[in-house]
Amino acid sequence: MPTQFFSKLSQNLIELLKDDEYYDITIEVGEDPNHNISGNLELLATADQLQLQELVDYLQKYLIENKSVWIKENFELTHRICFQSNNLLELQKCCTEIMANSPEQVFTSLDFTSLPDKSLISLIKRDDLQMKEIEVWEYILKWGLAKNATIVSDPDTWTDEDFETMKNTLQHCIPLIRFYSLLPKEFLCKVLPYKKLFNQQLYKNLLSSYMNPDSEPNDDNILLPRNIKTNLVLDTKIVNLNIISTISRWINNMDYNNKFSYLRELYFPYEFKLLLRGSRDGFTPKKFHELCNRKVATITFIKVKETEEILGGYNPLVWNHVGFYYQTKYSFIFSFKNKRTLKDGILSNVENVYHAVDNRFQNYGPTFGEDLLMWAENDSNDYEHILIKKKDYEKKIRDEGEFSMEDYEVFQIIKRLKHLLRIM
Repeated sequence: MPTQFFSKLSQNLIELLKDDEYYDITIEVGEDPNHNISGNLELLATADQLQLQELVDYLQKYLIENKSVWIKENFELTHRICFQSNNLLELQKCCTEIMANSPEQVFTSLDFTSLPDKSLISLIKRDDLQMKEIEVWEYILKWGLAKNATIVSDPDTWTDEDFETMKNTLQHCIPLIRFYSLLPKEFLCKVLPYKKLFNQQLYKNLLSSYMNPDSEPNDDNILLPRNIKTNLVLDTKIVNLNIISTISRWINNMDYNNKFSYLRELYFPYEFKLLLRGSRDGFTPKKFHELCNRKVATITFIKVKETEEILGGYNPLVWNHVGFYYQTKYSFIFSFKNKRTLKDGILSNVENVYHAVDNRFQNYGPTFGEDLLMWAENDSNDYEHILIKKKDYEKKIRDEGEFSMEDYEVFQIIKRLKHLLRIM
């Protein structure tokens, strides 16, 4: 069925016929039998200049839905034309998505420093920009220097006037950079030399996050890490990649500043192999021991019933039912209010290392000291008691007492690189 449009244009032409004023204008569209794709792009630009909105909307939709490969192959031309206007929003969005998903490919065919402010800001706003944050920062600096040709690249040589000029150039970009995602070394080497570009409070907060392990984020608007694509396969009904990244940091470095770990760049050094899911395998201690015993290094996630709360614990040793506690200084328990907002997550490291992992009874599920307990009267029964106390771990992860769970999962974590986990 042919597309129906031009109702407004037709009405405008009718109005022109009623007007006595003479208009010496000829509009040519294409060449017989067809015009090429670049001609469509030029037609789009012309239609935009003439404010033929129906034709603008139609051509944008046509190019995006039918000529996506051509747009990628001719990205520089497409990008330049669509960002010359404030009206070609759909094509601008398409170009920004291409840059976000394939930044390296795009930047090799496009002079990054020539990007207009609007295009650059649209790009670095995106959560799905597939670049390391330190690379984003370096590109922003390169872009700013290109706008100020008299300023050399070495910030050690900059005058106060140079810093003020660059600060004004980058004033809309700096708030969009996720500086909290950087590694300490990246912050020290690549950000610290430019400290005069930042407002005093932002710089103080950033410095504190890297230097003071007792400090806490004091800005509710801090941007989370970008959603970088990963080959990590995560078979879960309870958590997401942000929680997996945070847990991985806690496992890999027990002294890591957990108050900021959820803001750091996503970190996936481990594979997470699902051993048990209650809703799939059952909620009995017997099934837990059948599927999880003698598996080194496991993480347990518990979804609290009728809430979004997630509790759990890390056991670097093995589960068993041998009649006594296992001791380790590397286990911990944790809680999150939900899987989207991780700011209020609680990490509680073991204090009584001799009671870290409870392997005393066959009718126990994954149990951490006397702080996070799961058991049934008989190992073939569903769990009848799940509760929180505060005794063997340093912090209380939720109010003490029993609660009901909606589901739980146990994963074995496997190091991606070839070196051993700390398990003793």
